[in-house]
Amino acid sequence: MNLGRFSAIGMILALGFAHADLRAAERFTIATYNVENYLDAAAGTRPAKPANARAKVRESLLAIRADVVALEEMGSTNALIELREALGQDGLHYPHWEHVAGFDTNIHVAVLSRFPIVDRRPHTQNSFLLRGRRFRVSRGFAEVDIRVHPGYAFTLIVAHLKSRRIVPEADEAELREQEALQLRQIIDARLTANPQLNLVVLGDFNDTQDSPSTRLILGRGALALTDTRPAERNGDTDPNPLPQFAPRHVTWTHFYGKEDTFSRIDYILLSRGMAREWDPSATYVLRMPNWGTGSDHRPIVAGFHAGER
Repeated sequence: MNLGRFSAIGMILALGFAHADLRAAERFTIATYNVENYLDAAAGTRPAKPANARAKVRESLLAIRADVVALEEMGSTNALIELREALGQDGLHYPHWEHVAGFDTNIHVAVLSRFPIVDRRPHTQNSFLLRGRRFRVSRGFAEVDIRVHPGYAFTLIVAHLKSRRIVPEADEAELREQEALQLRQIIDARLTANPQLNLVVLGDFNDTQDSPSTRLILGRGALALTDTRPAERNGDTDPNPLPQFAPRHVTWTHFYGKEDTFSRIDYILLSRGMAREWDPSATYVLRMPNWGTGSDHRPIVAGFHAGER
């Protein structure tokens, strides 16, 4: 038996598989999805998520098949593992995950990833003073470094800011603005240390683009973030007749039952370094029948080239 020959064949096959893996990772997608109380058991005033709603969430995630997914309003780690395993049974495998529990004991932020998570920096103790009273960021922030392949990596920060629901403790908009300021301080620290950092900041910001809280996160000047503004793939291509405004494409991500309104409050924002790899043609809001069975939000997706540009 010629062992040298078989070793050479093995090396060629290994290189071929590695090359195939690299080709598969030349492009990738990142999504964010508020899965509306994805709880496996009742917690506080929040009931366990019904089976039909969980199934619709899975259907949505299977439709987008994103390589990395940020999740908001996720329940316990058991709920995340249940979702992850159910997706795996349908052929969508996420071997890497992160779950961050902040001050809120019922709902959390999480990440599912096909690619390795090489570092984790959860932010669970951020606090601020508002009108003489100290508050903590309710859901905290997940921060992870993800390696797509040996030559390309990025940092992902997931946020779920204070809702527009009125609370007795303080004004909800002021609370959200202070949470946004805490998030912006993390962003500034990362980009000051490395202005070329591949950074994605995403999640449910619970307000519109022109709100004080969202403007804080977007930032200004050299450290400003790019708003990918995903829209439905419904055939709209025309620019806005009023050129000072964005195109009149369908971009809403959330239905607010109290006001009977649809608005864009979920975002995927990019640093200058990450924006160079952004692929607008692979960026969209998922359009699906009966989307509201799964959540009061719709998932949004952004595509990227997996190489420095």
